Amino acid sequence: VQLQASGGGLVQAGGSLRLSCTTSGFAFSRSSISWFRQAPGKEREFAAAISWGGSTTDYADSVKGRFTISRDNAKNTVYLQMNSLKPEDTAVYYCGADPRARTYSGHNWQIRGNYLYWGQGTQVTVSS
Repeated sequence: VQLQASGGGLVQAGGSLRLSCTTSGFAFSRSSISWFRQAPGKEREFAAAISWGGSTTDYADSVKGRFTISRDNAKNTVYLQMNSLKPEDTAVYYCGADPRARTYSGHNWQIRGNYLYWGQGTQVTVSS
């Protein structure tokens, strides 16, 4: 099982980045995928998730309206388009997978323990 996050970098406030989470070794089409992030000295927190069928998405209030999560099952890849970036978005971004074809309700998308597979993160730094 592999999840490879990429696309991070240094960007000025107001700029954009697109993160990719490329996966292998498990049934991607039956997996819900999430993005969590961890800033220095802080707990890892939920950012966005997309259901295994692609019809449901969920976002943290702090990124809603600025971030968009999407998936390409042909490429086993999930994307996180991040616009209007703010210095407080600075963090290491991790993607996680729940391979059990589950659909959650409400804030259950945001529970870190629901995602069984994790990859190494990609650093996003937003300068002011």
